[in-house]
Amino acid sequence: MSAATASRTIFRRPPHLVVRQGARRNASTTSQATEAASNTASKAKDTASNATSKASEGLSRVTSSAGSGLSRAGQAVSTMIPPAIYYSRVGLELSKLVFQGRKMTPPDVAAFQSYLNPILHAVRNPSSLMSGTASSSASTPEVILSRIRNMDRAQMISAGVLTAEVLGFFTVGEMVGRLKLVGYNGDVHHHETATPHDGA
Repeated sequence: MSAATASRTIFRRPPHLVVRQGARRNASTTSQATEAASNTASKAKDTASNATSKASEGLSRVTSSAGSGLSRAGQAVSTMIPPAIYYSRVGLELSKLVFQGRKMTPPDVAAFQSYLNPILHAVRNPSSLMSGTASSSASTPEVILSRIRNMDRAQMISAGVLTAEVLGFFTVGEMVGRLKLVGYNGDVHHHETATPHDGA
């Protein structure tokens, strides 16, 4: 189409349509641009608020689930603290009574050194540990028997009490472990009902 024919078609239209169309075109572009910009801005705000709300919901879920686990662990620890403090104080008082009753004194620094020096030497030189046990005569049966024969009455009583304590704690542990006071079940009839395996 040439420029002349394009202008001729425009002039054939009634003048009110030409003006109205131009005004409408100008008005529609600015109003549409303003409307599109406000729509885009509101959509962006909605999207941002939705993302923010979803993120805060997710964060609250994570913190609530982690917080509930941590709070349960914290509650468990906080409920264990008073009994632990109580029993540690009871143990301390009991040990004081035992120390005072047996007229015991804490060992001096020389005793600690005499017990710790061989241990430190064995840790520093592990090869000496194997050679030291082979040549040691303190663990032979004759030495052990002579120590037992040379014990006085107080040491014998102390060893007997210690043996009774160990046996008692073992027995109580077995009772608690099996949830029974006496023995295991003696069900031997399950061997009698089993069918013997034939070679055929």
